[in-house]
Amino acid sequence: MKQVIVITGASSGFGALAARELAKAGHTVYASMRDTAGRNAPQVEDAKQFAQDNNVDLRTVELDVASQDSVDAAIQQIVKENGHLDVVIHNAGHMVFGPAEAFTTEQLAAAYDINVLSTQRVNRAALPVLRKQGQGLVLWVGSTSTRGGTPPYLAPYFAAKAGMDALAISYAGELARWNIETTIIVPGAFTSGTNHFAHAGSPADKERLAEYEAGPTATLAAEIMKGFEITAEPDADVLDVAKAIVKVVDMPFGTRPLRVHIDPADDGAEIVNGVADHVRKELLYNMGLSDLLKPSKAK
Repeated sequence: MKQVIVITGASSGFGALAARELAKAGHTVYASMRDTAGRNAPQVEDAKQFAQDNNVDLRTVELDVASQDSVDAAIQQIVKENGHLDVVIHNAGHMVFGPAEAFTTEQLAAAYDINVLSTQRVNRAALPVLRKQGQGLVLWVGSTSTRGGTPPYLAPYFAAKAGMDALAISYAGELARWNIETTIIVPGAFTSGTNHFAHAGSPADKERLAEYEAGPTATLAAEIMKGFEITAEPDADVLDVAKAIVKVVDMPFGTRPLRVHIDPADDGAEIVNGVADHVRKELLYNMGLSDLLKPSKAK
């Protein structure tokens, strides 16, 4: 069934790939991004050309996840053009790399803003629409770093992604009785095919960074990146994440899983998440709240 979908952070990486795959699957897809008339103007043209070449309904919309006004305007535009909105995909995010101590508190706040607060802005704009409709899907693009084997030097990003995961789980229970489904896509570390590592932010405190680079951790950054190369599957395809998103969106209402892991390196997150999600399930059963585990009223 054709659905109207908005995906944040869709100028590149997982977002751009997922937007294109969803459009190819027959959906109306809004690839949202900021600065569509400036820095991301080439990405807007690329999306337009893709839509023409493939005869699909892929559109772009100006949406800055750091601005509630921008988010509100984008969601209003989508609903005005289509009369409804079916799927919200939280994909916007930004990675940083370096010793935790060398990042300023302002940098940690910025990482939290783009990876966590952005989802709250979008939810506050979009969920009234989905709740009024009585059905919808909120899909979160998380990370195995929230519970998998995590190397150092990615602390602000890992902490933010863990916060996003916790928020997603709470929303899942709160939205179930509104007949809105939740799925968390959990990608592992893909060192190629995205801009995560290439565009990763670095610590602002260069003096503190220099201390780490001159001390016993002088080679740690290179060792971590080498470790990613060692554990990465040589044939890992980042497109698998986009395909997993399409598969979830295309599932019949009421059958979508809470989590889907796409982790070629198998860092253990699926095991730990499985335990955590089982504990949540048991607690809700014991509290007499098992109906919060998933919506059950298909329209």
